[in-house]
Amino acid sequence: MKRIIVILLLVAMPQFSHSQDESAKKELTQLLNDFLEGAGKNDAEMHDRFWAEDLIYTSSSGERFGKKELMDGLSNSEDDSGPDITWSSEDVRVKVYGDMAVVAFRLVGDMDSGEKNSYLNSGTFIKRNGEWKVVNWQATREKAE
Repeated sequence: MKRIIVILLLVAMPQFSHSQDESAKKELTQLLNDFLEGAGKNDAEMHDRFWAEDLIYTSSSGERFGKKELMDGLSNSEDDSGPDITWSSEDVRVKVYGDMAVVAFRLVGDMDSGEKNSYLNSGTFIKRNGEWKVVNWQATREKAE
């Protein structure tokens, strides 16, 4: 009888793990989409929700900073009357490793002028206290074709 239970557990475990991974992938993809919508509006609450306190962010211009600098930059840009940009993601890839995940995607910025900017972004997420947060981010400006 014990042997049958062990065999059943060994058969069920990979399926359970796959189900958890799929759930995490959906959750992370939704979080990314919510963040991009909020980022287009300089939504400080969404930024605070998305980035971990111990964030390491490497920008497409080669600057490295943390959450505090990122959030300070947000509050300084609230009066910015620059172009309206709508951010979206393409080719989203999510790899889940337990309570850690890597999300890679193409970030596309559509400006109200019709111009588009494209970046290849990747982020490392850690699940803490039931919430996924970004601890590392890398942004690379995509070469124009």
